[in-house]
Amino acid sequence: MIIARSEGQNQREREREREGKKRKVDTVSLVFSIILLKMADGHETDRNIEMWKVKKLIKALEAARGNGTSMISLIMPPRDQISRVTKMLGDEFGTASNIKSRVNRQSVLGAITSAQQRLKLYNKVPPNGLVLYTGTIVTEDGKEKKVTIDFEPFKPINASLYLCDNKFHTEALNELLESDDKFGFIIMDGNGTLFGTLSGNTREVLHKFTVDLPKKHGRGGQSALRFARLRMEKRHNYVRKTAELATQFFINPSTSQPNVSGLILAGSADFKTELSQSDMFDPRLQAKILNVVDVSYGGENGFNQAIELSSEILSNVKFIQEKKLIGKYFEEISQDTGKYVFGVDDTLKALEMGAVETLIVWENLDINRYTLKNAVTAEIIIKHLNKDQESDQSNFRDSSSSAELEVQEKLPLLEWFANEYRRFGCSLEFVTNKSQEGSQFCRGFGGIGGVLRYQVDMRAYDELSDNECRKACPALAVQACHKRLLFCGMHADFSEIQRNACRLQQSSKSSMTTRIMIWQLLAAYNGLLTAPYSADSTQLLG
Repeated sequence: MIIARSEGQNQREREREREGKKRKVDTVSLVFSIILLKMADGHETDRNIEMWKVKKLIKALEAARGNGTSMISLIMPPRDQISRVTKMLGDEFGTASNIKSRVNRQSVLGAITSAQQRLKLYNKVPPNGLVLYTGTIVTEDGKEKKVTIDFEPFKPINASLYLCDNKFHTEALNELLESDDKFGFIIMDGNGTLFGTLSGNTREVLHKFTVDLPKKHGRGGQSALRFARLRMEKRHNYVRKTAELATQFFINPSTSQPNVSGLILAGSADFKTELSQSDMFDPRLQAKILNVVDVSYGGENGFNQAIELSSEILSNVKFIQEKKLIGKYFEEISQDTGKYVFGVDDTLKALEMGAVETLIVWENLDINRYTLKNAVTAEIIIKHLNKDQESDQSNFRDSSSSAELEVQEKLPLLEWFANEYRRFGCSLEFVTNKSQEGSQFCRGFGGIGGVLRYQVDMRAYDELSDNECRKACPALAVQACHKRLLFCGMHADFSEIQRNACRLQQSSKSSMTTRIMIWQLLAAYNGLLTAPYSADSTQLLG
């Protein structure tokens, strides 16, 4: 009995020690923890989302400041050894013990200890490397706060860094933001064609061949027309061969999609223009043409010259893609197709219906998502407020009872989109205000909108009174439920459909008639979705 009691006491002591350590380690601020959520898992989040998160992280790290040299920046490239860095930190700990200033010495030793403890969580360096920032920062109100951030980048980072300073060094993280897209080049003139690719700083020649084409001349007498036909035939065959090889090198056979982000056509003659306008050139590659440039040479010299002449366009590829995306959005508006939405409220309604195909958001959108709780009724309310609305205290009180609304959670709307957009079955695109179209989108449409899968009249879903809701809501809610359930039927299992139906059924704005009709729909879809999806299913959307 004495032995059992001592073992129980030891176990309780170990549990208390673990809880104490857990509380000490949990020092990362809320902003950092949200930014780094699932950062290393490239399969769960899109590359653009990862790059946006790195941008937010760099901005937050650069703003952080500390006292003395108590902020450690540690970057380990792939295939580095944890044991080597651990030994180095041990040596640094001994050196830092000699710092004369007591406050600075304790801060540096504490940061090195935090780094050592965090490295113990890793058996080896992750495949893409390891980034670790730790130290004591000074908050806006003058208080000191301990911060420890570690993550695996979404792509390999080829830098090794260890620095102690009064700030975090993020220069190496900027490499993650550099585009590593691959671009194709076709250098075509009267002597031959070269196929090459450019990715970052790597240039590769895929294939090149020469050709001997007859020159244009006036000899031949009665056979001059025949010679001209033979010349045109050989030129035609040359263009056809080039088009076929372009498809072979720049189309991925497994996905039947281009394996390059853009295509540059270059040459010293008119062949490049003829190729770009030819029906023999693959339409999938025609859509990827970024520029057609004139060069003075052919072969590899022409390849180098084409890279130099296209440098500005290649640096603005994201810029061009952004212009095309917003241009498509403006086209839907100009044609009044009804397949567009803008503004926070309407966009969120369309997301809940599953109607949004592409969600477009300004990367610096300054709107926060508040989860509020009514202190009297315990009702949970979601509000989206900008800086001006946050300063208005009426937004934090119930309009009917004037009861105070308690803030349960505050989260930037951009980060909520980045974490939740897959749940709505849409793609998320961040845009800037640097282009004319982007500036117009941010200033005129509030920096948030979307392209819809089908036409939706958002005015029909505005808030109605109880009497109006009994008259109008059943038809509208059932139509929305049809589309939402059918969309889930094509992309999810039946449990997802049940959850969406429950959300509609439990809505405070749904009358009893609406709820009954939704459950009838749910029963009907239960039988419908057991069969393969067919075009006949779209009749239910009427």
